Amino acid sequence: MKSAQKSTLALLAATVLGVLALSGCSSTPDTPAAVTEGSRTGATTGATGTRGADTSGLPAGTNRMPATVQPATESNNSTATSRIDPALTDPRSPLSQRSIFYDYDSFVVKDEFKTMVDAHAAYLKRNPGARLVIEGNTDERGSREYNLALGQKRAEGVKRVFALLGVNESQVQTVSFGEEKPRNPAATEGAYSENRRCDLRYAGE
Repeated sequence: MKSAQKSTLALLAATVLGVLALSGCSSTPDTPAAVTEGSRTGATTGATGTRGADTSGLPAGTNRMPATVQPATESNNSTATSRIDPALTDPRSPLSQRSIFYDYDSFVVKDEFKTMVDAHAAYLKRNPGARLVIEGNTDERGSREYNLALGQKRAEGVKRVFALLGVNESQVQTVSFGEEKPRNPAATEGAYSENRRCDLRYAGE
């Protein structure tokens, strides 16, 4: 009798354990393998084209989208850019005349250019911020070294005239191109007379 009771209890215990085991299995849902932050970020950034962006150290909720790049705007300093005075290009004004021509092997400013030189001197005195470069040129005859020196003498001669007329020397610079910048490349007397000259160039031109 006692052995029969023991068998019944053992059977009940086994049944209960089996039911509990089945209940535990059915309550555990099928979940996919966990995806780490690094691998998820790698997949996402690969699709969005932002791979390699450093987002570490950002507080929770911080927008990780790249900052919008503002278009470059022109600096207000651009207004300081040199502007050409219309008076310098007015064909009715002697200021539009920019070349002084010379006799052969000479650096003397001829009287016929006096009106033009006076006009530029007056302009420079009225406009102390204006800057002028005097470019000395020669024809092709003579050595390169000689012509560079002659071109410099021509430019310096014009600068001296400006100084005598009261122009501040700091407003005027000189340079010699010798025979390197002919106005007329022909090898004729007419071309040579065009090339023996000083050109006046204002800053910004």
